[in-house]
Amino acid sequence: MTLRVTSPVSGRLVALTEVPDPVFSQAMVGPGIAVEPDRAAAEVVSPVDGTVVTLHPHAFVVATGDGAAVLVHLGIDTVKRKGEGFTLHVVKGEVVRAGQPVVTWDPAEVEAAGFAPICPVIALDATADALLDLAEPGPVAAGDALFSWQR
Repeated sequence: MTLRVTSPVSGRLVALTEVPDPVFSQAMVGPGIAVEPDRAAAEVVSPVDGTVVTLHPHAFVVATGDGAAVLVHLGIDTVKRKGEGFTLHVVKGEVVRAGQPVVTWDPAEVEAAGFAPICPVIALDATADALLDLAEPGPVAAGDALFSWQR
């Protein structure tokens, strides 16, 4: 089975190695890709169909019916903001569809507060060779395919 993972935000795709945090750049939590978001207030959408199993203002995990879990992290060290600047649209345990708004945030405001607004999108508990068809670095719109996860 192959899971198509889409971009939660619009911006510019970059390699995970460009994320200024070793937990992500060294793929300690799993392989994936990152999006340098457009600097405008925007909705962050679910990258897959599934259930919201973890939900914080700055990060969320959506798990599919077969247990694949995708982490979306909004910025680096943004947990220190304690939810400031993030508006949640779902609750933990809610079933969501790919493209459904989960959070609204403003990357420019996050950056102005001193945080990198880059957004890692991680296939949790996956191996690097399980990710296929990784999108090339460059412009991306929310909902565009990022990679296929061979399960």
